[in-house]
Amino acid sequence: MTPTSIAVLGEALVDEFHDGQVAGGAPFNVARSLAALGVPALFVSRIGADDYNGRLVMQSAQRYGLALHGLQRDAARATGRVSVNERPGGGHDFVIHPDAAWDHLDAAATRAALAEARPGLLYFGSLAQRHPVSRATVRAAAKGFAGPRLLDLNLRPGTDTAELAAESLMLADWVKVNDEELARLAGWFGHAAQGEAAQAAALMDRFALQRLVLTRGAEGWRLYGQGGAVLAEGAGQAQPQLVDTVGAGDAFTALLLAGLALGRDLPATLALANRYAAFICGLRGPLPAHPQALAPWRDALQVLPPSSAS
Repeated sequence: MTPTSIAVLGEALVDEFHDGQVAGGAPFNVARSLAALGVPALFVSRIGADDYNGRLVMQSAQRYGLALHGLQRDAARATGRVSVNERPGGGHDFVIHPDAAWDHLDAAATRAALAEARPGLLYFGSLAQRHPVSRATVRAAAKGFAGPRLLDLNLRPGTDTAELAAESLMLADWVKVNDEELARLAGWFGHAAQGEAAQAAALMDRFALQRLVLTRGAEGWRLYGQGGAVLAEGAGQAQPQLVDTVGAGDAFTALLLAGLALGRDLPATLALANRYAAFICGLRGPLPAHPQALAPWRDALQVLPPSSAS
């Protein structure tokens, strides 16, 4: 079947590690994965008009086969930067530098790109809403979108507030969160004393969500439906040669979206997404240096069984 195209809205930036720079940003990671997995993606972001980091972003997009027509250029502001500090024993701290080009997504250009591409699914996150300009653009796009909208909640400093989370959740049909994010949401909205399933059910009921996808690190993943029903779940996937966890959640989201776009069986898609995320943990940064490394994942996605709902 011809895959449904997916609109991906949000930040494109450069992650600065102690040993080099890597193009990143959760939406950009998702969009590049989608392109490499054979799913058409419209990536809407904003970079500096002519700076080194912007060139890194464009080169990476082209390497993965991601179209550039949704990428806006800003003559006044630079491409976004994130300083990544590795913690002893794993994990990372991030310093996300302010007032980047992606904070100023142009609403008219975004509207035009969506109208031309006519995507069937929309992905958006919370970090791209830290500045009023991009926040208004992202929310207008989500409000006007007729198809399913998936929110990948990314609670980072500057966007880790109950108000922003609630306003984003109200615009979503599906949400993907990790276990730490679910716990924070439960605390904000008065359900901290309840168990995981009750927390998921309360969140879904409050914001009229169709599905909640929960990633649980080494404990695996769960798919929740209305009423807190566990529709599917899977165990964690070990990565014996762990390098870093940057981009693992984005990889999971990308493969989930790809499965939805192709009409694949959802539990099988999520199980493959879990393995894909573990694969990314064995790499430096959010994606392999050579896109050909994703060919086996594209092939595995293609042979998943079709959805019974198709």
